[in-house]
Amino acid sequence: MLRAPKKEWFTRVKAEKSPEWTVDYHGVSGFTIRSEQTTIVLDPFVSRPGLFATAFAPLKSNSSLIGEIFPVADAVAIGHSHHDHVLDGPEVCRQTGATFIGSPDSAWVARAAGIANDQIIETEGREDIRIGSAVLRGIPSVHGRVYFNRVPLPGSITAPPPWPPRVWHLRHGLVLNWLVTLGGIRLMHIDSADFVENEMRGMQADVVCLCAIGRQHRPDYVSSVVRLLRPKWIIPCHWDWFFTPYGSASKMLPGVDMEGFLDEIRGEGVTPIPLDIGGRFAVSHTSFR
Repeated sequence: MLRAPKKEWFTRVKAEKSPEWTVDYHGVSGFTIRSEQTTIVLDPFVSRPGLFATAFAPLKSNSSLIGEIFPVADAVAIGHSHHDHVLDGPEVCRQTGATFIGSPDSAWVARAAGIANDQIIETEGREDIRIGSAVLRGIPSVHGRVYFNRVPLPGSITAPPPWPPRVWHLRHGLVLNWLVTLGGIRLMHIDSADFVENEMRGMQADVVCLCAIGRQHRPDYVSSVVRLLRPKWIIPCHWDWFFTPYGSASKMLPGVDMEGFLDEIRGEGVTPIPLDIGGRFAVSHTSFR
């Protein structure tokens, strides 16, 4: 039986007349960051095919829903190439003209979906990519262990997969955490519950979007993130059962201990910002100070 999240977990953000920076949560590891007339989308996945469709049918994006949720985007950055991170990225780019940014594996997915090479930035990380007033930097990482202490669908994508793909065509490939600097705020996106300490050493992030599922398999997960990045806020992500339709009542992924996660974040002296799907966190320069 899937558990429903407790509504009291979720941050109720007071409306600000003109926040300088906002982040919207779309479920799984999907976020939209907006500031200074620049919009960056991370790991969009709102099509959410059901469990049966995911197992037995080609995976297709919901074009009309994507148009509603992502009317504007300047760039779409992908953390890794599993279906629940990459599937909707090409369609967001097709509709908005956004630049698709990802690993060589993710770039093959974008090409398979019909995105032209001149709309794709392929990266292995460790370089600054400027999009409007934002600077994105991919941080080489590793995929976390999830159920049965295993990494699901390991491997690389070295040629365009069939399109629409089956779930097993989308191997995780190179994993990239994303450091996004926009509107004077630095956000680190960690879309799988592991990371490479040496790659993040010397960095700082004001906000961390931190994967919840599988965290128990990474020793000192939260404390290490806080020690390395010294954030003010942590937004939990990848906690939801992503086979339910977008807009329906959210459910928890089996194995996610959200209460324990939030307590652990508080115990490190950081403010957790739990958002339900569709939730927003808004920051003004006054509140940031």
